[in-house]
Amino acid sequence: MTFPGGTSVSRLTVYTGACADGLEGGTPHLHTASTEAYVVVGGRGTLQTLDLNGLRETALAPGSTVWFTPGTIHRAVNRGGLEVVVVMSNAGLPEAGDAVMTFPPEVVADAARYREAATLPAVDVEEAVGRRRDLAVAGFLRLADGGPRALRAFYRSAAALVRPRVAGWREIWESTVAEQARRTAAILDALERGDAAHLEESALMESPPQERWGMCGHLRAHDVAHPIVHTG
Repeated sequence: MTFPGGTSVSRLTVYTGACADGLEGGTPHLHTASTEAYVVVGGRGTLQTLDLNGLRETALAPGSTVWFTPGTIHRAVNRGGLEVVVVMSNAGLPEAGDAVMTFPPEVVADAARYREAATLPAVDVEEAVGRRRDLAVAGFLRLADGGPRALRAFYRSAAALVRPRVAGWREIWESTVAEQARRTAAILDALERGDAAHLEESALMESPPQERWGMCGHLRAHDVAHPIVHTG
């Protein structure tokens, strides 16, 4: 069984070090199919978001809980030790390429150039993360200045980039989110009948953290699709 509701969870330490515009923080990007939530557990910062309503900044402090839907370009800005628990809908889809970074339009419109800019090398990863972030910040600033027309063009390019992956995403979604919904429906049917057999299948599951370089910072992610099941 996947994490509750077919979601995924990770702990994010937002990047430090100045970006191309002098701010510290993550790589601006959007998700094409998934909603993301931040639950702030430490430090302070802001969340920059860009959609057809324009550019917005939301203050982040311990206890802040915000979430944003597909198409919302977002960038975590670190103003002092920003630590976030990230909850993502559609577990498996973000890991399968659901996100598109805000590289300049000539890069996003070319699948080969986008892949080259987005892929991190096996060595000198930290430097590559910085270059990737700066390139996305440059594109983000252009989008913020370009208004709805520029943003709609970016959306079209983002959809074209991920289109070849959608069939695979649908398989992931069917085995996680849709399966969780079907399981809950079956449980409600059983409870309506007074059937408690499913309670005998109770189990404790655990997913140890796996550290990796994320778009917004250092991630301690969890493989919620393949948990350790404690039965003894």
